[in-house]
Amino acid sequence: MSRKCFITGKGPGVGNNVSHANNKTRRSWGVNVQKVRILVNGKPKRVYVSTRALKSGQVTRV
Repeated sequence: MSRKCFITGKGPGVGNNVSHANNKTRRSWGVNVQKVRILVNGKPKRVYVSTRALKSGQVTRV
């Protein structure tokens, strides 16, 4: 199970570290996901959900 939001599909972000001398190296950062129990097709299931989806009320927690 990857750390990806079950509802919104958000996954890890990628980009560059940029130094003062404008050197660029790749970096990645994780998405803010929580492992919660939600109702999926009427049954409780434990999945990763982004905090934005939790705050906006897109899921019903069990």
